[in-house]
Amino acid sequence: MTPHPKIEAIVETYLSLADAEAPGLVEGLYLEGSAALGDYRPGASDVDFVAVTAADPPAGVLERIHARLGAHPFEGVYVTWEDLRRDPAELGERPQAHEGRLNRRGEVNPVTWHTLSNHGLTCRGPKPGEAEIWNDPAALAAWTNGNLDRYWRRLVTRASLPASPWGLLSLGGYGTVWFVTGVARLHYTLATGEITSKTGAGRHALEVFPERWHRVVNEALRLREEDTALPTLASALSGLGDHFGTPRRSLYGSPFERKGDVLGFADQVITAAHELYEERWRRG
Repeated sequence: MTPHPKIEAIVETYLSLADAEAPGLVEGLYLEGSAALGDYRPGASDVDFVAVTAADPPAGVLERIHARLGAHPFEGVYVTWEDLRRDPAELGERPQAHEGRLNRRGEVNPVTWHTLSNHGLTCRGPKPGEAEIWNDPAALAAWTNGNLDRYWRRLVTRASLPASPWGLLSLGGYGTVWFVTGVARLHYTLATGEITSKTGAGRHALEVFPERWHRVVNEALRLREEDTALPTLASALSGLGDHFGTPRRSLYGSPFERKGDVLGFADQVITAAHELYEERWRRG
């Protein structure tokens, strides 16, 4: 069972292509991300998957499968059953599908394993509860704490440069959702030991952060619900009407005012999340 007809169509197409190219190769197929967490938005969400094979796939097979699948937003990683039983930090790089192609190898992380173990949707193979999946809350917390600086703090710094790609992207709706819900998700994990969706992270932020930041969080939730904010120039330009149209949909009078709150909120959440880690996880 999948939570949306669009997801079901993509999964059926993928499995038919995989089975035609290499019968028996894909023994398990699971959905994670927004589909598994109940926050799938057909206009903006990818379909995130974990595909499981008995052994490393032959060279070229995965490339042909994803070339035939085309530009469907089907993004994920290929692992073996043995991989699932191991700490992802020990695995190195695994084949990954990104932007409609199998065009890179990348590292897997504890978030994927934890989401799969606790929320994964089964499209093929045993249910996650029937498979042996590595899960270590302390390792998840440590990885999350490191990611605050390794990815998010650096991204905030780049977005602070007005003429940089992220400086421009953070003026639009996509950047607002990405930053606000992204850092809030990590804070949620360090506060609870669990994983939540973008929408769940926004609701968490409204509960735990001062009212000073509620406007920017509600703005991110509005944009998430409308499901139209994409990482493109066209989407950013069309979003200007949110500020200046009649009626005005945005909670902000200008994208520059909103960007200031987006980056300010991200900075505060990163600091607060580090403090949570120190108090709850590092000190036991």
